Formats: sequence, structure tokens, C-alpha cells
Amino acid sequence: MAKSKSKTSEMETSQGKSRRDFIVVASYAMGAVGAGAFAWPLIDQMNPAADTLALASIEVDISKIAEGQSITLKWRGKPVFIRHRTADEIRQAQDVDIDGLRHPEGDEIRAQKPEYLVVLGVCTHLGCVPLGQKVGEVRGEYDGWFCPCHGSHYDASGRIRKGPAPTNLEVPPYAFLSDNVIRIG
Repeated sequence: MAKSKSKTSEMETSQGKSRRDFIVVASYAMGAVGAGAFAWPLIDQMNPAADTLALASIEVDISKIAEGQSITLKWRGKPVFIRHRTADEIRQAQDVDIDGLRHPEGDEIRAQKPEYLVVLGVCTHLGCVPLGQKVGEVRGEYDGWFCPCHGSHYDASGRIRKGPAPTNLEVPPYAFLSDNVIRIG
């Protein structure tokens, strides 16, 4: 009888141990699920808001911009200048000796298609918005843009030519989706 009693208690110990292991594993699993349920909202709130994602890229119909005309639009909270340049503006921009420029960049690097120039309308000196978009506005000594705050002059390719600005007007990432539509961003 002693043998059967020890066998029974051995089985009970073995079953008790496996139950205990199951309870421990189940407790850890529930703890992990609870921690995940707690952490997910904290991590998810770090994603960009829907309105920010909506401004990540914009499409612009450029077919209505007449030659010699410029438009200003907003992308990521910054003004973007799109200018439909005349043949004379293109020629002047391409004929510049880039070796003499403070921030040397050729016009062919700055404009994917010579007729259209796309630049951020933010002066690289202190972040002002340069003049030269509207008809009759002062366009500076180089027939581009002029920042009246501190006297920076940009040419028709958005390159700094005179004044305190250290670099050219920035060219945002953009692509032509068709002959009449540009995607910025």
C-alpha cells in the first residue's frame, strides 16, 4: 500500500506542478497584454496628425500660370513660389557665371524644366518672405526676388546674388506628374 500511496502523491505533485506552471505562464501572458494595452496609446499618439500627413505632399495644376506669372501656395506651412519663366528669364538664369556666386548652383540643377521654377519662398537669412511674386512688386537688382528686411537679392533662378543671405532659396522636392501637374513633397 505504501507504493501506491507514493505513486499517487507523485502524480498529484506532477499535476500540481504542471498546473502551477500553466498559471505562471498565463499570468505573464496577461501581464504582457495589459502592458501592451497601456503602452499602445502612448506610442500611437507620437504619430503625425492627419492634417499634417495631408500636407505632406500637394499637387498643383500649373496650366493656368501664364508665362511671366508667379503663384504662391502653402506647403508644410511655408510659402512656395512657382514661376512660369519667360525665355528671357531662362536665358539670363542660364548665362550666369556660377563660379562667382556665393552658393554656386547651375539653373539646370534648380529647375527640372527650364520654364518652371519651384522654390520655397523663405529668405535664407532670417526666414522672411521675399517680394517679387506680384506684378509691380520690387524684384531686386537681378530680376528675381528681393527681401526688404535686410536687403537680400535673388536672381530668376532663386540664387543669392547680393545681401546677407548665405544660401540660395531652397528647392523643395517636386516632380512633374504630367505636363500640367506638379507634386510637391
